[in-house]
Order: sequence, then C-alpha cells, then structure tokens
Amino acid sequence: MNEKNMPLRWGIIGCGAVTEIKSGPAYQRTDGFKVVAVMRRNPEKVEDYAKRHGIPKFYTNADTLIQDNEIDAVYIATPPDSHKYYAIKVAKSGKPCCIEKPMAPNYTDSLEIYKAFQEKNIPLFIAYYRRSLPRFLKVREWLNSNEIGAVRHIRWLLSRISGQLDMSGAYNWRTDIKVAPGGYFDDLASHGLDLFIFLMGDIKRAHGLSTNQQGFYSAKDAVSGVWLHGSGVTGEGSWNFGCDRREDKVEIYGSKGKISFSVFEEEEIVLENANGIQRIFIENPKHVQQYHVENLAHYFFEEREHPSTGKTALHTSWVMDKILGAH
Repeated sequence: MNEKNMPLRWGIIGCGAVTEIKSGPAYQRTDGFKVVAVMRRNPEKVEDYAKRHGIPKFYTNADTLIQDNEIDAVYIATPPDSHKYYAIKVAKSGKPCCIEKPMAPNYTDSLEIYKAFQEKNIPLFIAYYRRSLPRFLKVREWLNSNEIGAVRHIRWLLSRISGQLDMSGAYNWRTDIKVAPGGYFDDLASHGLDLFIFLMGDIKRAHGLSTNQQGFYSAKDAVSGVWLHGSGVTGEGSWNFGCDRREDKVEIYGSKGKISFSVFEEEEIVLENANGIQRIFIENPKHVQQYHVENLAHYFFEEREHPSTGKTALHTSWVMDKILGAH
C-alpha cells in the first residue's frame, strides 16, 4: 500500500471511554487516515458519539460495519471478552485490524485470533501504544547505548487503592473473571509486561501466583510473578489492587547503573550511572495513542515495521497466562 491508497478508511467497533480521547481522535487526526463509521449496540449513544466526533456513519450491528465496502480497516475497541468474536469476523472479511489490549482474555483465544489473520496474510496490530511513546523510546535508547552497562534485572511494583466501584459490588467488566480473569492485572500489567518485552526482548520462562485477597469481585486482585528474558535478564513484578496507596515504580538494574520510571504516571524517567543522575520529563501527547496510530500510517503508506503486532501481543498473552498460572 502507498500514498495512492489514501485515505485509509477506518471503522471503529465499540466507542466507549477509550475512544473518546485516547484513541479515536488519533485515527481522525493522522494523515492518510479517515474514520468513516462507528458501531455500538446502544443506538442513542452511537449516534451521539458519531455526531460529536464528526463521523458520517454509525451502526448498531458490527457485521454491517465490517462488511461496509467504504471501510478498509477496522479498530476493535470493545472489552476483551468480545475481541475474538469480532476479530474472527474481520479476518474473514480480509480487512486489516487493530485490537485494543489485551489481545484477548487468555493465550488460547489470542492464538486463535493470530492464526485467523496469519492464514490470510492480513495485517494485525494490538494497541500496546507504549511501544511508540517518546518517553519509553528514551528508556530504550539508554539501554541500547549501554548507559547502565549490561542489564541484569527489572522490577515493577504496581499498587492501587480499592475504589468505591470495587467495594460496592456493582458490575465492572474489568473485574469479572469471565471477561478479565486477572482483573486489573489483565488491564494494567499487560501494558508494562509488553513494554518490558519491547525494551529487553522476549521472555522464555515465567511463573507466578495469583489470588483474591479482598473478595470484592470474582477476578484476581493480587498477583506476583517472576520471569526470565531470553537475553538472561531476570524480572519480578507485584500487582496488588487493595493497598492503602497508589504506587507505580519500575527499576532496571545494570552492571553500571539504574533506570527508574513509571508505566502509567507521567513522571520523570531517571538515569543513574557514573556520570551522576539524569532526570528527563517527556510529556505524553493529548491523544495518547497518537504515535501508535501514526506508526500504523507509516506501516501502510511507507512499508515501515510497526512495533506492536499480533505476533508481539501473542507473546505478551503467553507471559500473562504463565504468571496467572493459566497453563
């Protein structure tokens, strides 16, 4: 595909919160892309979304959107338990697809999605947009330029306070074991683990423990894991969603220094080595998926590789399942 194929016309399945600011406007603002239709089952909400965002067509049936001849590619932005259902339909239509993360609730479903696109040789991408954010590309640059020497170990602590929604017992798909077996671990830890794979290569072994400490919902609320990258770097993580404080700290230890940063908070990234301490603040774009989406355009129009594909996300799904003890 090249510039003669512009614009690439997108349809969005699911137009909830993630598409309001994080992703939807990024597809609309990227050169060569155009969002021509959105789908949501609620007729009033989908019409409202389309009008507010200036999108000409809206549907309440996903099949209608997928089969629309004026749509070239599909972005699936629904909860994870429906990703496979919609993705298989998109694969059968022969259209490229980007799916919100995680790819699916488990590795088995992720593999089925991956194979459906691979068998037809259709591009598949997953919205692990941190692989495209400048602040994490700076961390990768430090690692690749040996600013901390040989990388030895990575450690991540993520803790959250239980919210009113959690304690109320009201339904939340993010903590429904049928939708997200690991609860907030599925939603949040997937971002960090995928990022670590991007920074330090594939993981060849992973193990973990998971439990529900609070009993507020059916999914897990406390997870601990260890892993080994193919490069020999060891890793450990702890994710707890019932603590008295919010913390998010990653530390990468090397033979000659250390790098510290947050996965979710917009904080400084810190480099410590023989030259002293260097602190850099790199702001995220307003529409946080902007660079991820722009990299999709680079893929389609300039034949550049995209950092987050079905293949890379499939590996992340495998690691997630290993830490949760799913297989």
